Amino acid sequence: MRAIGNVLWFVMGGFVMGLGWWLAGLLCFLTIVGIPWGRACFVIGQFAFLPFGREAISRRELSGRDDIGTSGLGTIGNIVWFVFAGIWLAIGHVCSAIACFVTIIGIPFGIQHLKLAGIALAPIGKTIVSKEVAEASRRMGAEAVVLKARGAI
Repeated sequence: MRAIGNVLWFVMGGFVMGLGWWLAGLLCFLTIVGIPWGRACFVIGQFAFLPFGREAISRRELSGRDDIGTSGLGTIGNIVWFVFAGIWLAIGHVCSAIACFVTIIGIPFGIQHLKLAGIALAPIGKTIVSKEVAEASRRMGAEAVVLKARGAI
């Protein structure tokens, strides 16, 4: 089912938005300062081409610890990103979502566009993993919280 969803997605708008992400990445790479954002654009652009079966989650949620992208510097990076590129990619995804919602068959694609719009607003500190890995990391995080609440940790 994921393969069919990805093929339909790619043909019905995912290709254009993936190219939009890659264009933003190329523009970021034109400056030395923008290279971290450019790298994130290419990773998320690949996700935008074929999103079904994968998910964007916080690296903190995946690893259980903070890194530079999930710290205060990541927040500053997301603010800079939002101002220069994030808002425009998010608007593109919202417009694509509205176009998809017009048809009944396009509703799942519209929902996926809205998820990508959220990622477009603040991509720093996120990583793309399979749905199974995302579920496992959430389960492990929940187990750690329960153990901590019981005083076992």
